[in-house]
Amino acid sequence: PPPQVLLMAGVLGGAGMLVLYWGVNALTMWLTFASFVGYALIYTAILKPLTPQNIVIGGLSGAMPPALGWAAMADAVPAEAWVLVLIIFIWTPPHFWALALYRHHEYEKSGLPMLPVTHGQNFTQLHVLLYSVALFAASLLPFVIRMSGVAYLLAACALSGKFVWQAFDLYRHYSDARARKLFWYSILYLALLFAALLLDHWVGLILMPAP
Repeated sequence: PPPQVLLMAGVLGGAGMLVLYWGVNALTMWLTFASFVGYALIYTAILKPLTPQNIVIGGLSGAMPPALGWAAMADAVPAEAWVLVLIIFIWTPPHFWALALYRHHEYEKSGLPMLPVTHGQNFTQLHVLLYSVALFAASLLPFVIRMSGVAYLLAACALSGKFVWQAFDLYRHYSDARARKLFWYSILYLALLFAALLLDHWVGLILMPAP
């Protein structure tokens, strides 16, 4: 029953906040609390059933892990952390809309106003493409702000270029198979992009160790 679910969520969430406060730092706790409120209340309870832009607005909560991890390690959230948050934030809409395209019948039955249900397939395909182009630009920011080197830049261009190409192919010739292919690639994309960022960092440490 809902009261038991709320009680369980409250106990687990409260315990988690205490662990973060006493075992990590207050900044991480408050950022996590804000993400929890944003995801569970603002996104799930309010935005998801009311607007087709639910994924766009609510995606910020799902994009917060880099900021939370940085805060946990450094007790600060510098610009570099927010660049990583921005990448995930822009990645979220095309990732979920690709899924919604080939699952639109299920979203329609559920009554949730996902973009393919409210604005149609072609409109959604266009926005998947536009966001994939924006994602390409965002993925270059770690290199632009000198957070990473050439190795990451090359990986980001290759991975993001493939993302844009698949989105463009989906826009030109829609099929459920292409939408499914883009959805699964989007998962692999994010994992490989962040892996490239780590690898570039480690290579930089090896080639240019700190004095």
